[in-house]
Amino acid sequence: MSAGPVGIVLVSHSAAVASSVAELAKGLAGGGRTAPVAPAGGTPDGGLGTSAELIAEAAASVDAGAGVAVLVDLGSAVLTVKALLAEGDELPEGTRLVDAPFVEGAVAAVVTASAGGDLEAVVAAASEAYGYRKE
Repeated sequence: MSAGPVGIVLVSHSAAVASSVAELAKGLAGGGRTAPVAPAGGTPDGGLGTSAELIAEAAASVDAGAGVAVLVDLGSAVLTVKALLAEGDELPEGTRLVDAPFVEGAVAAVVTASAGGDLEAVVAAASEAYGYRKE
């Protein structure tokens, strides 16, 4: 059985922000089937913050065997994902923390994964979003 598309997890301190960016990225990926995307925002009780539990659940939900790209919004989200990666068994094999701008990187990651890009291509596309000019 071959691996499915790369999964994308969007980690924000706000559940609303994570969900909205996931919706935007999926919408901009165009018609057809999109790669699996899961928001992991806020805390389990609905507050602001990050949750290792929500991140691990989101990563498991999008894992199709091709790897999982995790994009984060702010510093402590980075620390939470790094801690999960250091544990070694909390996230699916092939999970990568991606150094990318949150919104632009999410769109690039979802578009690339939806087009069949492998994990390296997804990471590269999201990371290249730092160079997007708005002038």
